[in-house]
Amino acid sequence: MQPIQLGRMTIHKVVEMESPTPMTMNLPGVTSADLARLMRWYDPGDGEITLDPETSQMTFSVHSFVIEVDGQTILVDTCDGNHKNRMVEAVHQLDTDYLGNLRRAGFEPSDIDLVMCTHLHFDHVGWNTQLVNGKWEPTFANAKYLFGRRDYEYFKSGPAGEEPHHESFADSIVPVMEAGQGIIVEEDHVAHREIGNGVWLEPAFGHSPGCCTIHGRAGGEEAIFWGDVIHHPVQMIRYDLPFAFDADPATASITRQRVMEKAAEEDLLCFPAHFRKTSAGKVRMDGDAYRYEWVPE
Repeated sequence: MQPIQLGRMTIHKVVEMESPTPMTMNLPGVTSADLARLMRWYDPGDGEITLDPETSQMTFSVHSFVIEVDGQTILVDTCDGNHKNRMVEAVHQLDTDYLGNLRRAGFEPSDIDLVMCTHLHFDHVGWNTQLVNGKWEPTFANAKYLFGRRDYEYFKSGPAGEEPHHESFADSIVPVMEAGQGIIVEEDHVAHREIGNGVWLEPAFGHSPGCCTIHGRAGGEEAIFWGDVIHHPVQMIRYDLPFAFDADPATASITRQRVMEKAAEEDLLCFPAHFRKTSAGKVRMDGDAYRYEWVPE
């Protein structure tokens, strides 16, 4: 994605990796008819989607966004991270060039003023820290990190069934708090200036207990960074189906529909956490469901 200018705000995408997983593992219940409908407007060109749910993949782009606005540099979601022990084999002991990609986008880690996480799952907090002489230290030495209270308290408790995320809490959240760089905020927190002219959070609970969307507007179009409210384009057709990592599937489904309806009605420019291609785009109504129009390459 080339940098996108929205008034006083410039948005950059920083890629860590792509991660393919079986469609039926993440979203059981998808049908051939759903996939045929999806293929009318989504074709990544590499065979990810077929007419058979058993052979289709959900390939996730794992990336961050950097927002430049009013002299502030804000990093949204920090991917998986390197050299971390993970129960999920696909992200165990990674060694990616994420920081190199950040630099190629024009930013040193020391340039980041604020880190914001849409929620505290392992693939959104990993680069909060890096391994330095055998110790986890904040990657962004000059930044404050905002963590939503509901997710923070939930994952801090080490709930049963959430072990992969409690694992990342220990090495990617706790060291930030111990360094004095973490701030616990409410899920409607205003991070910069004011709602409608700045950067702010809105609750989007369901995928995690404290999942949020991040919004930015600075004299141009409003941007929405929806994190994991919607992981993959097929969920725009089957927003009713529970996703594998949804903490509260029923609420997550309602939230998905609400966010898509808002994005379509208000013509928001969307920045999904896991969509491939340029990621950025617009939500459009499509009969009884929705479709996505990507910003061109």
